[in-house]
Amino acid sequence: MNLEKLFHLKENRTDVKTEVLAGVTTFMTMAYILAVNPNILSVSGMDSGAVFTATALASLFATLLMALFANYPFVLAPGMGLNAYFSYTVVLQMGYTWQMALAAVFIEGIVFLVLSLTNVRESIFNAIPMNLKHAVSVGIGIFIAFIGMQNAKIVVDSATLVSIYSFKNSVKNGIFASEGITVVLALIGILITGVLLIKKVKGNILWGILITWGLGILCQLTGLYKVNPDLGAFNLLPDFSGGISVPSLAPTLMQMDFKGILTLDFFVIMFAFLFVDLFDTLGTLIGVASKADMLDKDGKLPRIKGALLADSVGTSLGAVLGTSTTTTFVESASGVAEGGRTGLTAVVAAVLFGLSLFLSPIFLAIPSFATAPALVVVGFLMITSVARINFEDYTEAIPAYIAIIAMPLMYSISEGISLGVISYVIINTATGNGAKKNINPLMYVLAVLFVIKYIML
Repeated sequence: MNLEKLFHLKENRTDVKTEVLAGVTTFMTMAYILAVNPNILSVSGMDSGAVFTATALASLFATLLMALFANYPFVLAPGMGLNAYFSYTVVLQMGYTWQMALAAVFIEGIVFLVLSLTNVRESIFNAIPMNLKHAVSVGIGIFIAFIGMQNAKIVVDSATLVSIYSFKNSVKNGIFASEGITVVLALIGILITGVLLIKKVKGNILWGILITWGLGILCQLTGLYKVNPDLGAFNLLPDFSGGISVPSLAPTLMQMDFKGILTLDFFVIMFAFLFVDLFDTLGTLIGVASKADMLDKDGKLPRIKGALLADSVGTSLGAVLGTSTTTTFVESASGVAEGGRTGLTAVVAAVLFGLSLFLSPIFLAIPSFATAPALVVVGFLMITSVARINFEDYTEAIPAYIAIIAMPLMYSISEGISLGVISYVIINTATGNGAKKNINPLMYVLAVLFVIKYIML
């Protein structure tokens, strides 16, 4: 197999070794989805073993489609946030069955596919001004750093909404709690990854994950870290006591229930899935592609249609298998930061998702405190795009600023884009700059739709 011919490595200024390393890195930073997704969807009544298998297979197939359709280093998996909406809002709050929720996800994927084939999604991507695109990259950087610090418990809930973890309160009877140990390990991991980055060590982000995990295992073996699943302190050593087997897909395969598809509630659910998936995907593509210098001089992403098709087909396929919306993962930025530039990065990550089916004990043993440093450092790499924003022109800078702060503070990439677009249109129209800048008419349409969304949903 001629990899050069398939992926145009030289044209994209990369090589096989770099792409493989990037694929492994991206997979390592998002392997947590294999553990988290079954936990969240099982709340709705779904079989966690079947969801695990569905998650791995949906990620594998959708990511291979990304490589095939677009030759981009983007990796797909069931999206965080969307899985919580699936379980906690649609099933527990609104009272729908998980089978009906899967039907909504399936139809959303079909609608997505139609929008992709008719260039609607591509037009939306191209309509967003360049300064806003850079802002999206910065906002995502802060957002994923925040997620990383939350996962590692560096940032915790408090009376002021959030605060830093209290080391003083973690010491009981002169003994440091396991949670406190993992926070320390995550902080050490951030510093180690930072040093490796400065030293230009190849694979610095991946090494940061492995070293942090290794230190955690050392703490467990020496008794500093005590395993207590009830407190969220899981065994850091892979557990093969149950042998190597793939959990059955039967409980979730082809279980969609289309009985309620003609109701208004069902439409609202489907639209919510569609909206979040659409703008999370566009935001991720804009942010990661911008950081990798993949956008052309007009701020457009070549071959975006292929990337959007992979996302939409992956969503419907995931629903058939038995998982919530499959979407392009922002953690793809970690592979891009390692030099990944082609679909070979995606293929490597896809293969690892396939292997994870058989080696699930290894991948499920990677703790969140070990992947947190990767997310924090990738956040730093993405935030550097702030230098490309034109802060001299306030009509560009203020909407960019709003988009940036909205993402982490509202815990949503799509909200950042929504408020960025609304503020961009209003500020430029109110100051008389709309006509001068020849703002794309689609921006006005988007702004109106976003306002309606906030009123209706």
